[in-house]
Amino acid sequence: MNTLESESAAPPGEATTRLHDGAPKRRRRLLTGTRGAIAVVVALALGGTWLMMRNGTASPAPPPAMPPPLVTISVPLQHAVGKWEGFLGQFAAVDRVELRPQVGGTLTEIDFKDGAIVHKGDLLFLIDPRPYAIKVAEQEAEIQSDKAKLAFSGNELWRAQQLKQTDFGTAENVDQRDSDQRTAMASLAQAQAELADSELDIEYAHVTAPFTGRIGQHQVSVGSLVTGSRGGTNGTTLLATLVSVDPIYLDFHMSEADYLAFAQARAKLPSSLANRIDFSLGDEDDYDHHGTLDFVDNVIDSSSGTILARATVSNPDTLIVPGEFARIRLAIAPPAPALLVPDAAIIPDQSQNLVMTVAPNGTVVPKIVKTGDLRGGLRVVLSGLLPTDRVIIDGLMHAMPGTTVATQSGSIQFNAAADAQD
Repeated sequence: MNTLESESAAPPGEATTRLHDGAPKRRRRLLTGTRGAIAVVVALALGGTWLMMRNGTASPAPPPAMPPPLVTISVPLQHAVGKWEGFLGQFAAVDRVELRPQVGGTLTEIDFKDGAIVHKGDLLFLIDPRPYAIKVAEQEAEIQSDKAKLAFSGNELWRAQQLKQTDFGTAENVDQRDSDQRTAMASLAQAQAELADSELDIEYAHVTAPFTGRIGQHQVSVGSLVTGSRGGTNGTTLLATLVSVDPIYLDFHMSEADYLAFAQARAKLPSSLANRIDFSLGDEDDYDHHGTLDFVDNVIDSSSGTILARATVSNPDTLIVPGEFARIRLAIAPPAPALLVPDAAIIPDQSQNLVMTVAPNGTVVPKIVKTGDLRGGLRVVLSGLLPTDRVIIDGLMHAMPGTTVATQSGSIQFNAAADAQD
């Protein structure tokens, strides 16, 4: 029954024989037709591609590779430079004085501005001079009295001498009148000395600058009662502090080893370097300031193992002040050959410095170097670099380690004028 129903359900004119799996032959013919259609589409696509290639309309080829970046290279410059040792120094005034009065009294004037430059002989403080002027007047009057006494004693002596010659006087009377005259002369001399002392008090009431320098803050105000003494500072009033500013001392300490190296090299150094120190201020990197080493102490401090040294520095613009610190560079060896590269060729990398070099095959190779000072506008390379290394001096932004670069030759120039200032 099922077979007959399937055959009766088939469209007229179609065979209804079954396959091995029980499926009608009609379904097999549909699958075969679909596969044939796919084959035709693929053939048409391949044919279209072939036609496009034949007509020259194929897809464009990939772009050519970019050429390697161009950098400028040069071997390190070899130049003779000296060996330096660094120290930390502190500036000190050549002259420093505490201004204290030598006479007491009421302060009536302050004739300067705090922190200003004052010149030798300028009036700084005035202590009321009237009491001392009165004393001067008294001494002048005393001198006039003593002069009168001296004149009278002279006349008395002359009369006694005349009377003795006429036998109306005695030798004892002459001796007495001579003693009176000498006493009057001594009294006059004492009065004159006291007058000079009183006049000196008036001079001391005018406190002046003992030298040219920068004055500090005044410690007393007008109207204050100040205490003075000629014999010392105990109990006297501090008025202000004055320090010289030009020239100025730069003090520093050398260790025993540094001192020995300096002492041995000093005899071999040229005169232009033997007594020269270079220093930098604040956050300056270059040692653009110079001074003259003029003192080395005669004993090494046993507690610190150091010896004191001092240089004198010119300070015409008064920018340097006592107490300021400076980094010092002192020559300890005569000039010797060294390798130099532009400072821009040094790449800081955390706690070390790098120099990019180019290998013979064009590969960028970084090298760790130890650097020294700037000399002639160039940076001294103490170690890590060979004289034959090809250093990249321009185009560092394109020079990544391990990459390939194209090179062109450059040159490194030593600036002698800059070296005189370095």
